[in-house]
Amino acid sequence: MEKSLDAALVWFRRDLRAHDHAALYHALKAARQVWCVFVFDRDILDPLPRADRRVEFIRDSLAELDETLRRLAAEAGVPGGGLIVLQGRAEEEIPRLADALHVQAVYTNHDYEPAARERDARVLGRLADLGIMLHTSKDQVVFETSEVLTAAGTCYSVFTPYKNAWLRKLDAFYLRPYPVLPYADAFAPLPEGRRHGVPTLAQLGFELTNLRSLQLPTGTHGALELLDDFLERIDRYDEARNFPAQKGPSYLSVHLRFGTLSIRELARLAWDRMRAGSRGAETWLSELVWRDFYHQVLHHHPQVVQHSYKPEYDAIRFEHGKHADRLFAAWCEGRTGYPLVDAAMLQLNQTGYMHNRLRMVTASFLVKDLGVDWRRGERYFALKLNDYDLAANNGGWQWAASTGCDAQPYFRIFNPVNQSRKFDAEGRFIRRYLPQLAKLPDTALHAPWMARPVELAAAGLVLGSDYPEPIVAHEEARQRTLLRYAAVKSVAPPMRG
Repeated sequence: MEKSLDAALVWFRRDLRAHDHAALYHALKAARQVWCVFVFDRDILDPLPRADRRVEFIRDSLAELDETLRRLAAEAGVPGGGLIVLQGRAEEEIPRLADALHVQAVYTNHDYEPAARERDARVLGRLADLGIMLHTSKDQVVFETSEVLTAAGTCYSVFTPYKNAWLRKLDAFYLRPYPVLPYADAFAPLPEGRRHGVPTLAQLGFELTNLRSLQLPTGTHGALELLDDFLERIDRYDEARNFPAQKGPSYLSVHLRFGTLSIRELARLAWDRMRAGSRGAETWLSELVWRDFYHQVLHHHPQVVQHSYKPEYDAIRFEHGKHADRLFAAWCEGRTGYPLVDAAMLQLNQTGYMHNRLRMVTASFLVKDLGVDWRRGERYFALKLNDYDLAANNGGWQWAASTGCDAQPYFRIFNPVNQSRKFDAEGRFIRRYLPQLAKLPDTALHAPWMARPVELAAAGLVLGSDYPEPIVAHEEARQRTLLRYAAVKSVAPPMRG
């Protein structure tokens, strides 16, 4: 097949794999020589803490990607492949490298976050000045931006109609893979001076974390291990996913975030299993649809990064000053006196992971029990979550705070004790992260302040010393929240009776 380009450059970002990769496929198919690059963007890295599991995850995944690209070239019988890894500002490094390699085009996959879109626009301009094209492809979602719209041609604001339209549109065409191996003979040898390999964490200015002890495998190989394990459990996902002490989730969210697996591959597996009658697969596919939903919301409403999706909710007066700071610090550190909330926050702080049910519970508690602005919690999750994704994180927090599209009604407020009794009845999750409560009976574990003195004594537990008393009373906090939200003109408190 005639190729249209002499040389091209593939810019990897949140797509750290070498299979079913849209940009890589298009570049290899179009160009006689193809190089691959990843930039450790200092604009992103410099504000991060020096021990960040995500940086270590990316670094280890890149090492595997580098090896895979070399292997693909070897299998195609060419001495090419490998990954050029740079540090700097991507908007400067990509045009500089493209110019040095004399490529006619740079290929990359879409990034939908507002800051990334601004960066890509600057890269496009700089490449244009050099006479180099920038080609971008859909790769991290099944349906993007304006592919699923209402009959009026607008962005959906309610999930269920969006999901129904998404499922109606879905067919094999949208889930087809982008094969790389048939075109791998276009991989070019790394040029002199570009053969340094993937830098160490120390060379990046970062420290080792506890990532490897967390049983979170990196790279595509690690992702496939998790996927194989999940496929044995997927039929029970609809039930098991709600219980944090059970092995219910897929644990693939961080791999979706960094693209070590293809979203098309996962959606295809779920779709096939769903059509074969699996309720678990149907529920999991719905979670993948939520992911697309929040990405299209972010694209059409980028103001949600700083503001409520429903503008009137920006008028809510949350707690402020030193009082709010104390409440927020107790929440961050797992010192609220509500065991399920505290165990969840300790899980996040120690592992970078939090069960999805607990993300809803802790977010609701911060906003509707403590009265703290949802944006503070969103930023804390952004700092801590291994799988942090702006669209999903923002969407989840605005859902919990009732400020987002298709959010829970403001008067629906999770009772953390009831959530604990329902979803961790035996206290297995709580005891894992709060061992000081381990000897309390199940009946007292979910609300230690209500335990009988004899139960506290038998457990060797002194409230206020070994474990804090509740930082707020839930029912009183609930009433304050109803008043706080009722102050928004378009909101009225629910009718009683």
